Amino acid sequence: AASMPQIVRPDDCQPAKCLWFDRKKYVTLNFLIQQPKNVQVDIQDDKCCRDVDDNKIYNEIYFYDKVQKYDCREKVYDRTINLLIRKRKEHVAWPRLTKDTAKPSWISVDFDNWRDWEHEEDEGMAEYEQYVDVSEIRKCQERLQIS
Repeated sequence: AASMPQIVRPDDCQPAKCLWFDRKKYVTLNFLIQQPKNVQVDIQDDKCCRDVDDNKIYNEIYFYDKVQKYDCREKVYDRTINLLIRKRKEHVAWPRLTKDTAKPSWISVDFDNWRDWEHEEDEGMAEYEQYVDVSEIRKCQERLQIS
């Protein structure tokens, strides 16, 4: 595959607002832009850049952790550019999107889609264990009835 051209930061550019949320395998980013045109996205192991020609919008994010750049997806909508970023370490929560603890003002957590999935997994496991216990009990009961 031909490598993407390096995105050059345009002069007097503005960052687009970015909403993000964390999942087990992916981090989802939504850049809020009206009618984006000529969108360029460059995802590397540790960062992504996005550039929209007309509006001179440019965002650069150094990620909290390494990502799998060949397993990331982008979709351009009327008001949003959606990026699905595959984490290199799955099942590891990202407390923030950026490597740097100082958060840029244009990055916000997407609270509508935010879930504390770390906790969820434990509940799922407890449910599973409970299910296993029940089935074991049933088997024992069946054996008792048979004999």
